[in-house]
Amino acid sequence: MTDLSTDYLGLHLRSPIVASAGPLTGDPEAARRIADAGAGAVVLPSLFEEEILHEEVGLNEALEAGSEHFAEALDYFPAVQRFENAADRYLALVRATKTMVDVPVIASLNATSTGSWVRYARLLEEAGADAIELNLYHVAATADRTAADIEDADVAVVSDVGDALAIPLAVKLSPYYSAFANFAGQVVGAGAAGLVLFNRFYQPDVDLESRDVVARLELSHQSELRLPLRWIAILRPQLGAGVSLAATSGIHSGTDVAKALLVGADVAMMTSALLRNGADHTRIVEGQLTAWMTSNGYESVDQLRGSLSYSAAGDPSAFERANYLKTLHSWSAPYGLTPSSPSGGMQQ
Repeated sequence: MTDLSTDYLGLHLRSPIVASAGPLTGDPEAARRIADAGAGAVVLPSLFEEEILHEEVGLNEALEAGSEHFAEALDYFPAVQRFENAADRYLALVRATKTMVDVPVIASLNATSTGSWVRYARLLEEAGADAIELNLYHVAATADRTAADIEDADVAVVSDVGDALAIPLAVKLSPYYSAFANFAGQVVGAGAAGLVLFNRFYQPDVDLESRDVVARLELSHQSELRLPLRWIAILRPQLGAGVSLAATSGIHSGTDVAKALLVGADVAMMTSALLRNGADHTRIVEGQLTAWMTSNGYESVDQLRGSLSYSAAGDPSAFERANYLKTLHSWSAPYGLTPSSPSGGMQQ
């Protein structure tokens, strides 16, 4: 029997296939189906501080509407001592999912203010989350803040949240930090037990008819896995086996999971594949991974993990600049053109 068990954030998982944050994991019944199909853990959708604040502001505005014009308006509604907001619903989701699945439940947090990171992280731990994934999602759009300013602030958040928790902390990062390997080391030094690579920034689009900026959600493609593959391979020997690494973005099949494990990931996370194919797709991915491992002589995930990382690869430079030149020369010109012809050349 192929042993698919792995350790992630100090948690022992029966499989390296993890359902990452998405609409399906926000439904306890769907999360149960994903777990029953073989997932090693589920990551809940993010709790967004902005959503909590939006609801609170909206309620206050509704209750105060007209009160400045008519004295009797003060008696329209009784005093509201407390109302259920997004945070309450999220904590209920954590508790409900814990009762539905037999695998670790990882809560996801995306806040904006320093105090909220710590406050909500503690609440998630109290609700029963087995670990917390901090989602450091923001766009560095302020011209008067340097890269060092932003990195220092992010590291401080990780340190504050890590100090406040007794459960493991993972940090989900974007690839856009100026010296990523150095920053990853700082995040681990600040208390992160693991890194999730990478966050997908959803880019806005422009509607030419309405002339509005609009949201366009596109599910991931397998080609997006190449970026986390590169960085996990580079970071694995630098951070050591004691730091958990999760690959996310572009995981759609069992062979994608195998690639992530080969370069040093402890788990591979997927959302888009589940949205396209349903919760039971986990079972198919697990079968593909097991078949690939068996046909290639791997008996366990431990044996497979990191066997193609930067330090183990026959040509480590393939993960760096040398791969750039090789990739350009690997292009095959269509329609009879040759790379040396004026219309078929590759240009930067």
